[in-house]
Amino acid sequence: MTFRLRAARAFALLLGFFLMGVVLLSAMAVLDWLVLTRLVTARAAWVEGAVLTVTGLLAAAILRGLFAFLRAGRLGPVPHAVAVTPEDQPELWEQVRAAAEVTGQRPPDELYLVAEVNAGVTEQSRLLGLLQGRRRMFLGLPLLAGLTVPQLRAVLAHEFGHYGNLDTRLGGVTMRGREALMHTVEAFQEGSTQLHHAIGALYVGYARMFLRTTQSVARHQELAADRMAARYAGREVTAAALHTLPVLDGAYTHYLETYAAIGSSLGVLPPVGEVHGGFRRLLAARTGEGLAALSAGRRPPRPHQYDSHPPMAERIALIDKLPADDRPDQATDERVGLSLLHDSDRVFATLEARTLPPESAMVQRLSWDDLAMARALTDAEDWSRPLRVAVARALRSSAHDAGDTVIRRDATAGEVADGLLPSLEEILDVFDRGLLWMEVADRMPKPHQAARLTGASARNFIRPRIFDGLAGMIHLRLAESGHAKPDIAWSGQPGLILPESWEKGMDNAIDAAVADTPDTAPLRALLATPHRVPA
Repeated sequence: MTFRLRAARAFALLLGFFLMGVVLLSAMAVLDWLVLTRLVTARAAWVEGAVLTVTGLLAAAILRGLFAFLRAGRLGPVPHAVAVTPEDQPELWEQVRAAAEVTGQRPPDELYLVAEVNAGVTEQSRLLGLLQGRRRMFLGLPLLAGLTVPQLRAVLAHEFGHYGNLDTRLGGVTMRGREALMHTVEAFQEGSTQLHHAIGALYVGYARMFLRTTQSVARHQELAADRMAARYAGREVTAAALHTLPVLDGAYTHYLETYAAIGSSLGVLPPVGEVHGGFRRLLAARTGEGLAALSAGRRPPRPHQYDSHPPMAERIALIDKLPADDRPDQATDERVGLSLLHDSDRVFATLEARTLPPESAMVQRLSWDDLAMARALTDAEDWSRPLRVAVARALRSSAHDAGDTVIRRDATAGEVADGLLPSLEEILDVFDRGLLWMEVADRMPKPHQAARLTGASARNFIRPRIFDGLAGMIHLRLAESGHAKPDIAWSGQPGLILPESWEKGMDNAIDAAVADTPDTAPLRALLATPHRVPA
C-alpha cells in the first residue's frame, strides 16, 4: 500500500472515531424514542426511567469525549516557559523563520523557551487538522546551550518538517489526529462513573487500533522530517545533531541531579539564573567523550508503544545514506545556539523564576564554591557520625565494665550528644587498643540482611563504612583548619581539594587503619605533617 493510500485510510479512521460517537448518540436517541412510544407498557413504566437514565449517562460520557476530541488542538497557557518576541530575540527568530520558510511552512505565532532538552511545534488545528490555526514553538535552553548553530538549524527544520506537505496533506493530518486521539482517551480515563469507563473502553480500543494502523504513517513522517533537515542544514550536520541529542539529555539529567540540586537537602539554591544556567559551565568544562560518558551508564527511557520516532541509530543510518552535500561545510561554525540570545543571563533568570515554586524566592542563595563546601561538610558529617557513635558506645561499654555509667547497647545515633562524640585521635586510640573488630564494628549500623554475618564476611561488609567514617572526619578536620578548599568540579564530581600529601596518601593510610590488624601509624603521620593550603 502506498503512503498516500495509508494516509487516506488513516484519515478515514480518524473521521470514523468522531462518527462513532454520532452513531452511538443516534442509536440511543432511537432507543429512547422506542421505549417511550412503542416498547414499554403502562405496567412497566419504571423501565422508561431506568433506560432514560442509563442512556442519558452514556450520552453525557460520549458528548464529553467528542468535546475533548474537538478541543484537542486548543493551545492553553504556558506557565513554565519564557515567551520571547522578535523584538526580544531577533537573531533566534531569524533562524526560526528561515527554517520555516525553507520547509514551506509559516513561522510560529509564539516562541517559548523551556528548561528541557527538547524542541517542538504545536498547532491549534480544527476540523480534524484540515484547517490550520495558531502555531506555537518550544525551544529548550539546554538544547541551545549544547547545539551549534548549524545543528540547531537542523533541529528547527525537522520540527517544521512535521507540518510540511512531505508526501500528502493527509500525512500532517494523521500526525495531528494521533495527538487528538491520545488527548481524548485521557479525558475518558479521567471519568468518574462506571458507564463513563465503559464508553471509554470502547474509545480506547478504537484509538489503539488507529494508532497501530497509523504507526507506519507516523514513522514515515518522522523520517521525511529528517530528510528535510538534511536538505536544509546538511547531511553531516543533521547526523551530528541526532548524535548529540541523547548525549545532551543524559548530561542535563546529570547536571540537575548533581549540581542544580546540590543544595536541596540544605535548603539553599545556586546563584540567581544558575539553576538552569549552570549547565553551560558543565558543557564548557567537559569534552565530547566526557559528556557521552554521563549518559553511557543510563538506560534510555522505554519508548511508548505507539511512539512515532524510529530508533535513533536507524535515523542516523538513513541520513548517512543520503547523497553527499554540494554545499560549504557548515560544521566550521562552532557558535552555540545560546549565542543567538541577547542577554542570556537574564533569560535564564526569568526561566528560573517561572519554573521554581514561589517560595524559592525566600530561599538563601550561595555561590557554587560555597555550595560545594556546604555539601561536602554535610556529607562528611553524615559519613563520620555512625563511626563516632559506634566508638562512643564502645567506650561507654568499656567504662561500664570498669564500674562507670553505661550507655545502652542498642542506643541509636541520635541518643548520643554531639559533645560526647570522640575526636579523630580518640578513635585512632580505640583502634590501637584492639577494639575496632571486637567492639566498634558490632555497633556500626547495618541492614537486617547482614546482621548474621560473622568473621571475615562481617569485616569485609562493614569495612567500607568505617573507611568512609574516617574519611569524613579527615575532610572535616582539613576544612575547619583551612587546609581543604571547595571544588565544584564541572569536569568531575563536586567536593573538596585536599593538600597534596593527603591526596597521595590518605587512601592507603585509612586502609591500614581499618585492616584486620589495624595500623594507625600512617594516618597519624599524615595528621602530623604540615600541609600547604591548596591554591
